[in-house]
Amino acid sequence: MIRSTFYAQQAVNRRQSLVLVLAVLALLAVLGFAIGYGTSGYAEGGLVVTVGALLLGLLLTAGSYFAGDQLVLATSGAKEVDAQSAPQLMNVVQEMAIAAGTPMPKVYIIDDTAPNAFATGRDPQHASVAITTGLLQKLDREELQGVLGHELSHVRNFDIRFGLLVAVLVGSIALLADFFLRFTFWGGGRRSSRDDRGGGGLQAIIFVVAIVLAILAPIIARFVQLAVSRQREYLADASSVELTRNPAGLERALAKIAADQEVLEVANRATAHLYFTNPIKKFEERSSSMFSTHPAIVDRINRLRQLSGEAPLAEADVRALTGLD
Repeated sequence: MIRSTFYAQQAVNRRQSLVLVLAVLALLAVLGFAIGYGTSGYAEGGLVVTVGALLLGLLLTAGSYFAGDQLVLATSGAKEVDAQSAPQLMNVVQEMAIAAGTPMPKVYIIDDTAPNAFATGRDPQHASVAITTGLLQKLDREELQGVLGHELSHVRNFDIRFGLLVAVLVGSIALLADFFLRFTFWGGGRRSSRDDRGGGGLQAIIFVVAIVLAILAPIIARFVQLAVSRQREYLADASSVELTRNPAGLERALAKIAADQEVLEVANRATAHLYFTNPIKKFEERSSSMFSTHPAIVDRINRLRQLSGEAPLAEADVRALTGLD
């Protein structure tokens, strides 16, 4: 029962992630076509704009694909460790890497008492896992296995690369919309290439649609990106249970980390999506629940309880955990 249940959760999360990515891709295509047709009066113009925006986005993100992981580790103050300096941690990481069927990642420690962790790297052959000292101090071995199983699942599932694909599409939409609005504001605007042949009416309508889309599309794309991120967190939770066969350890880790009031100073909005749980607490000024990259802790725990056939969290536990993440 447990195997079929967590495999079912994985399948659902993968399908939902794919649907969301296709939605962003469709949004980019519609926006590109509307801008291209609205400004040129020709369908070919829409295709040129769409392809151009995607190529520009790919070019701008190429650097982050190859060097982004080292930048994140450096800004987080992470220091690499080995079997001599952190034997227990290396042993647990090795266990999870073997279970996941991935190469042993590089392991880093962040000197911070707030319990959390993240994985980065473009593929399993270039992966790194970073763990705070607070996580090592406050979690027992089973809980640590749950967290590291989650992070190694991100590596195995190519979530970093998947997130980069979504970021490329969302970035392309933002760049295209910003360029078009600036172009329109500074007096570019619609070209009446079809006015003499009676096509100017349709062109004008699509031009107005393009303006509306240019305003709304980046916002919609951002929300879709957040939805994709949340689905990948659910997927990593289910995959962690596949590796550890112990949903209780991961559940306890989620509850402990959510209840911990320590602030992870090195985290910011640009890196928050990488962490095991949202490192920016609700009581902080920099917090924004509308743009949270992680599902609610209560939802994640209840999904884990489904795997073992347990009842959902009691009302008192829900109240205690609500609003902490």
